[in-house]
Amino acid sequence: MRKLFAVATLMLPFALAGCSHPQPAPYYPPPPPPPAADVAQQGYHDGFEAAQRDIAKGAPPDPGRHTHFRNPPVPPPLIADYRHAFRNGYDQVYRHGPTPPPPGY
Repeated sequence: MRKLFAVATLMLPFALAGCSHPQPAPYYPPPPPPPAADVAQQGYHDGFEAAQRDIAKGAPPDPGRHTHFRNPPVPPPLIADYRHAFRNGYDQVYRHGPTPPPPGY
């Protein structure tokens, strides 16, 4: 009887563990990068604001001084588009004053 009780005690964890089939892990692909137009609009807006801050502080014009220009917050394939739009927004303020950006940019 003791032997039967010992075997049952040892087998109890295996009976309670249930099925040990591996479960598939869900895979969520990364979101697609934003369209180039959205990146350009964000870059223009960021450059526009950076130039306004520079004018308010009396700093000389230099878009390369700004963190968002040096390290754009966009995926690597869109960095050139962001920087181009950032520079356009920055130059817009220094050439024509702090006017609102054109619609659709």
